[in-house]
Order: sequence, then C-alpha cells, then structure tokens
Amino acid sequence: MTKKDDYLSNIEGYGRALRENAVSLNSYAEVLASRAIDIDKDIHAFARIDKERVIERAEELENSSRAGRLWGVPVAVKDNLCVKDELTTCGSKILEGFRPPYNATVVEKLIAEGALLFAGANMDEFAFGSSCETSCYGGAKNPWDTSRIPGGSSGGSAAAVASTEVVAALGSDTGGSIRQPASMCGIVGFKPTYGRVSRYGLIAFASSLDQIGPLTRDITDSAILLEIISGHDHRDSTSVNVDVPRYTDSLSQDIKGMKIGIPEEYFQSGIDKGVTDSIDAAIKVYKDLGAETVEISLPHTKYAVSCYYIIGPAEASSNLARYDGVHYGHRCANSQDIIDMYIDSRNEGFGAEAKRRILLGNYSLSSGYYEAYYLKAQKVRTKIADDFREVFKSCDCILTPTAPTTAFKIGERIEDPLKMYLSDVFTIPANLAGLPAVTIPCGFGENDMPVGLQLMAEPFAEETLIRAAHAFERNTDYHKRFAGE
Repeated sequence: MTKKDDYLSNIEGYGRALRENAVSLNSYAEVLASRAIDIDKDIHAFARIDKERVIERAEELENSSRAGRLWGVPVAVKDNLCVKDELTTCGSKILEGFRPPYNATVVEKLIAEGALLFAGANMDEFAFGSSCETSCYGGAKNPWDTSRIPGGSSGGSAAAVASTEVVAALGSDTGGSIRQPASMCGIVGFKPTYGRVSRYGLIAFASSLDQIGPLTRDITDSAILLEIISGHDHRDSTSVNVDVPRYTDSLSQDIKGMKIGIPEEYFQSGIDKGVTDSIDAAIKVYKDLGAETVEISLPHTKYAVSCYYIIGPAEASSNLARYDGVHYGHRCANSQDIIDMYIDSRNEGFGAEAKRRILLGNYSLSSGYYEAYYLKAQKVRTKIADDFREVFKSCDCILTPTAPTTAFKIGERIEDPLKMYLSDVFTIPANLAGLPAVTIPCGFGENDMPVGLQLMAEPFAEETLIRAAHAFERNTDYHKRFAGE
C-alpha cells in the first residue's frame, strides 16, 4: 500500500477493494493500522492509535452479518466524541485517563453501519483553536506541507483523511472547526444545520453553536455519512425532529438556473491573492454550468467574530466549570486545602488557550457586564441570522472563500490570538445563524497549498449544498489530488 492508494480515497473504492481481495477484514485492519501509525509519525493526526482495539473491532465485524453501508471502512473520530471504554480526552490534560461509559449517538450510528473506528483524532484542546496546535499531545501537521498547520480545531480529522490514514472522519464545528481544516487540507468538510445531527456524547464547547459533521475526500462520501449520522435523538434537547432526506439522491443533479449569492462583505481586503483567484475561477465554473450569480449583502457579518468571541467563551466557561478535580478531571496531588486543590487542578489541567477562553467567558457573564457584552452579542447574533433569512429570498445558496488564507506556518500565529481568531472570519456566521455549510477544494494558492470554497444554504437545505458541490466536483479534479503528488 502507498499513501496515495485510490481505494483509500472514498467509501465505494474501499468497499470494492475489500470485496475483491481474498483476505479477512482483521488481516486488512492490521495492515491499515500499521500503515496509519507509520504515516502518522510525520502527521500526528491522532492523539493515539490503539492498534489492538482496531483489530478487535475488525474481528467483531468479520464475525458479523457484513451488513451496513460502511462495513469495514476506516473512519476517524475526533477526540471530543465519546467512544465507550476508550480514552476520550478533548486533547486536554484535564481529561487524562477519561473513558466514557457510553457511545456518542453518531458513534453508535457508525458502528451500526459497520464502520471500523479509529478513535482519538487529534484536536485543539476542547476545540479551542484554528490550527490544531493547542492539543496537550502536540499539534497535528498538514499532509501537503508538514511545516504548516492543518487548521483547527478538527485538524487531526482533516489531516487523517488528507493523508489517507482513513477514508473518512467525523469532526465538530463550533465556528468553522470542520470547514477551515478541510479547506486547508484540500478535502470536503460539511457542517450540517444546527439540530440536524445529535450532539449527545459530544463533549461540549459552546452548546448553542456546536455541530458534528463529516470530513471526506469528496461530496458523495459526505452525503453518505450525513444520511447515516443525521436524525432526531430524544437524548439531545436541541435535536430537531424533521425527516432526513436521501442526500445521495441530490448527487449529479443539474444546477442550471440555481441562484448563487456572492456577498460583498466576504470579498474585502486581507484575503490572499491565491485564494481570491481560486474563488473567482470557481465562480466562473458555476456560471459556465448555468448557475446565476447574484450580488448580495450581509451587513452584520463584520460583527460576527466579535459576537462569536463573546458567546463562545461564555458558553465554554460554563461547560468547563465541571472540570474541577472533584466532579470530573485531573486532580492536583499536593494541594494544601480544598480551595488550592480546585485552583491547582484547573491550572495544571487546562492549557493557555483554554484558560484564556474561560477568563473571557467568565468576564462576559459576570455581574455588571452580562448585559453590556453577552446580552448585546445575542442581539447581534439575531441580526446576523436576519441578514441570512433576507438574502435567501433571492438566492438558493451563498458562495464565499472558506478561509482568507491558505495554511500558515506552525507557530506563526500561536502567540497572536486575535490574528488566529480571524482565521475563522468566513465560517463563524454560519454557526451563529445555525446554517448548513460545506467547503470543497477549488484550487491552490500561495506555496501550492489547497484553497476551499464555502457554500451556505438556509436551514435544513443540505440537499442544495450537495447538489451545488457535486456539480463543481463533476467539472473539476481538485478533490482527486493527493498531498505529495
């Protein structure tokens, strides 16, 4: 096997190879796990790869009915999704040794479809980051250039797919954490509508923003995974009880006459020329396919980053309050009294970015500041959502860059939080408004690094995004290119 084996690039190809090769799945799994471990020495896409557990799972699948759309397909799971009895630590020392007693709903659904799970994909600590550099296990690297970041916070999931360590992966997206790393690693990243996919078993960052979604090499695999993981779940109070379409039926549909909105606010100064050139070329592809572009305005977009960095840390500080060394998490061994134990446990357990966001969140929620910051941010969030509702009266979907730059150098922004936060300037609005959004590879920018274009649609219109994304894929070959070629 080589890094660029075609059969490891999509679900159909892998399934066909598995059927055609006269070897047992557990023998296959041993080779796959060894191969992933070997590749991961350079990429560090995983916080850990439990080879023995992967082989055990393969043996269980080998003895099963071989049913399921993902039978035997290696799928990575981000380290903030609970996998029963396996280490699930959110890339943080505070959860060192934690083994959940249950599976996340999405993990249950993958298992039910026969997926071969690779748990523990690397991530920014508690999903706080845009570069996958804040993990307590050390950062992941971009397979296209290992001196560069893979994006974050689902950087490990993106890097694992881009390097073909696995066929597909699940990540979580709070402000762009699926789409931004997918863009920087040259793959597809899909954030569903808020409420479309159950968050039960996702260790929370910001509960009103988090959403789970797939990272794959092409939109067909995203459609397959989205069909599998979507649906109402009574265990998640934010899960919406609406029918799940057959997303794969939207593949190969014509987009002639589709109206694509081009928002002026997403094409301002500060975007790399290589990104702009790739997006302009992508817009031309859509026009040539018969789509109509419509100039639109989303005037409150300029407040999105500020709004997000009040709401997100506020919810994070509340969610992380439970990790105190008593209820959950790492406990300091040498404290003098209970107050010191709380302080020392959290000080030792959390990294610098987690501490920063806890402090920001507590400040925003504190007496005398709640109305000035948190309440005002929620009002701005409503304005942002209203902007989208208005423009969707005149267009079917919206096209933007996914990120203003290609992947930057490791260490380049880690000491400059504001510059790091601006990496998500184009992805954050979809989370604030609860919209579905997808990124697909559309070209290469500076230093021959991948560029992604983002498509957004109104709530529960994932089919529109799949239709538009697949039309682009059918007429380009960016999704077929591998790192290192």
